[in-house]
Amino acid sequence: MKNKVAKNSKIEVQVGLGADGIPEKITWVAPGNPNGPGQQECKAMMLSVFDKEAKDTLKIDLWTKEMQVAEMDRFVYQTLRALADTYQRATQNTALANDMQRFALYFGEQTEIVPK
Repeated sequence: MKNKVAKNSKIEVQVGLGADGIPEKITWVAPGNPNGPGQQECKAMMLSVFDKEAKDTLKIDLWTKEMQVAEMDRFVYQTLRALADTYQRATQNTALANDMQRFALYFGEQTEIVPK
């Protein structure tokens, strides 16, 4: 028996490109955004979707010219930590999630986000 959709929610992303095709501005809006209603500006985004039929992951990774290397390091570090948390919740595979967290910590130390 298929699940019935009880409600729909829309997440909207807008990417403003410069003449060179590189993102100049990224904004997003979604209901329930903890930062409040309305468009929020960001410097980078990563979107991954798992195709139901092809069983393949499709990705969109974008960042603006404003994004500095230190900010990208922090963004990737926080994403790795969140990914490990998501994996733990979804699979209950604590051992592998802990290995992912250890790598995130290593990454944080190597990029000097986390003190050694």
